[in-house]
Amino acid sequence: MLGFGLSIEPQLWALMFVMVRIGAAFVAAPVFGAVSVPLTVRVTLSGAIGVLVLAAHPIAPPAQIFAVATFLSLAAEALVGFAIGFILQIAFAAPMIASEVIGGSMGIGFASSIDPQNGRSSPALGQFFSIMLTLLFLSVDGHLVLVQLLVQSYDAMPPGAAWLGIGQLKNIAFFGGYAFLAGLLLALPVGFLLLCLNLVVGMMSRAAPALNLFSIGLPASLAVGVVALAIGFPAMGDYMLVIVTESLGAVRSLVIG
Repeated sequence: MLGFGLSIEPQLWALMFVMVRIGAAFVAAPVFGAVSVPLTVRVTLSGAIGVLVLAAHPIAPPAQIFAVATFLSLAAEALVGFAIGFILQIAFAAPMIASEVIGGSMGIGFASSIDPQNGRSSPALGQFFSIMLTLLFLSVDGHLVLVQLLVQSYDAMPPGAAWLGIGQLKNIAFFGGYAFLAGLLLALPVGFLLLCLNLVVGMMSRAAPALNLFSIGLPASLAVGVVALAIGFPAMGDYMLVIVTESLGAVRSLVIG
């Protein structure tokens, strides 16, 4: 029993060391990091993928557990994992920006619901967009691509040399601007039509000052917004696929270069 315990302990330490990067990515990633996903599921998935990583890569963890170099290595592993998941989280923020633009123009910005991703209140229209983006992400096997990139990251950034460079951190910061660009482009079809409607209503108010705009403008904005969403959603769905592709490409450029 003593020999068996001594032989299994290094393997267990290596698995726990590998699980740090994978677990950090799952905490920050949009689908795996949802509050509806139990912690035991994330730990189990991290352990299962960690076994595959150890089988594909000869990873040697630090010899001493309680050492400064070991803690620095663990911090580097967690940083890489958080960066991989954070890039996908940035892309998934684009529907929320689009919902703020569209909801404010339609007059339903007050409508909110609980976001299953983070457990906080968010616009109801943004929930609809986020669910659609999540379904598209899963339909193109984005979760499998994420797992593949996590496994490949141990080739480009092996443990001990996994600190992110200045160029990689700059690319992550610049990718944050893509969320605003994607959100505005996602809201462009419906937002432009609502803008034209508001211009028409404004000209009507100038021509007839006694006209009650609240009794005409709000119902017209709601009706036109719902019809515009129904007509323009196929194009919006195509652009959501572009958002998924761009986010996975950003993760690939971070991992592989």
